[in-house]
Amino acid sequence: MTEGKIVEWLKQPGERVERGESVLVVESDKADMDVEAFQEGYLAAVLMPAGGTAPVGETIGLIVETEAEIAEAAAKAPAAPAAAVEKPNAAAASPAPAPAAAAAPPAPAPAPVAAAPAPDPAPAAAAAPVVAPASSASGRVVASPRAKKLAGQLGVDLNALRGSGPHGRIQAEDVLAATGQPISVPRVAEGSGPAVAPAAGAAAGAGGGNGAAAPAPAPAGQAFGRPGEAVAFNTLQNAVNRNMVASLAVPCFRVGYTITTTKLDAFYKQVKSKGVTMTALLAKAVAVTLARHPQVNAATSADGSAMAYPAAVNVAVAVAMEDGGLITPVLSGADQTDIYSLARSWADLVARARSKQLQPEEYSTGTFTLSNLGMFGVDRFDAILPPGTGAILAVAASRPTVVAGKDGAIRVANQMQVNLTCDHRTIYGAHAAAFLKDLAQLIETSPESLAL
Repeated sequence: MTEGKIVEWLKQPGERVERGESVLVVESDKADMDVEAFQEGYLAAVLMPAGGTAPVGETIGLIVETEAEIAEAAAKAPAAPAAAVEKPNAAAASPAPAPAAAAAPPAPAPAPVAAAPAPDPAPAAAAAPVVAPASSASGRVVASPRAKKLAGQLGVDLNALRGSGPHGRIQAEDVLAATGQPISVPRVAEGSGPAVAPAAGAAAGAGGGNGAAAPAPAPAGQAFGRPGEAVAFNTLQNAVNRNMVASLAVPCFRVGYTITTTKLDAFYKQVKSKGVTMTALLAKAVAVTLARHPQVNAATSADGSAMAYPAAVNVAVAVAMEDGGLITPVLSGADQTDIYSLARSWADLVARARSKQLQPEEYSTGTFTLSNLGMFGVDRFDAILPPGTGAILAVAASRPTVVAGKDGAIRVANQMQVNLTCDHRTIYGAHAAAFLKDLAQLIETSPESLAL
């Protein structure tokens, strides 16, 4: 993250601010984050209004210690950019505002409120989700941008809702729940095979690598755009676009494999009632195989001079977002986690990804990516390699296929096509082929071992 968009100021100039209290909400590439005050005092001035974009570290507001200092600090503060909303890039292109001390009275200097840095180190942590009244003490309704948009489309009064987000912030789910509509989440294959229709109520996700991703069913009236319109990319889509361009510099190759899923399908039926999803099974199978093939879990270093071998196997799974773009929640240490815990973790990650509540380490630490479009019935597809990783596996639909055995006998078996995209600087064809062969053997002969 190099810049953040100001979603909403939770405090207005002149209001009291406590240490650790959320002052504003910033939209980063893949999450909405509350920015907290580092000291108590009063918000004297807002230098970047809601809707504006500021580089990380730029001063966007001033906090003073006493009410007597507010007027003087506000008078000396740089004027807020009028074009911030209309031209989001203006803040990044123009010179940074004067340092906080220069805009403040001689003593003491007001404390600057800066755009939140991310993802290294992690940004100021948002408060744990609580159920609280949606309105703040000043009577303002605190709601996410998507919740406000849905409320307008569905005719929901935000003042009547209680938010489930941080500090009682109203989320899109709260609006949908108020209308009685089902709360859908992004999907990954969850049906009778690894890539058929999703199981009812199962948490899942879908995505086509870093590019071709399909959104889950959208609420009534929601659309990306109408014929003849030009719709600007949102923050998440812009982040994905940058990754797309960066991936063009990586020398990739692809290897495909046909895997028989008959035994995996049968095992899935046994554990489905215990909350285990097909996503968790596939992620676990990939992780266990990666542990035996560390070269496929490796990546080229940032400067291109070395091969970096991660200390853990962290499987990221591509999830398409309803309002565009995609995100890759990470199942950390997936090879060492039991399948039931893995399934619970995945359900939690997807729910928080949809409400933009993931922490940076929960979507940026993947060492290998899994992308599944099987629920759409596709025969095969190639996924684009996410920058910073060595490989991504594209999983297509599992379907009944007539196959011939070694003895020449004809039978029907469920099969799926998988394609592995690799960075050739780190992974060679033999590495990819050996990985896929072992993955197929695990899925075809002993999928029940995934529960051990």
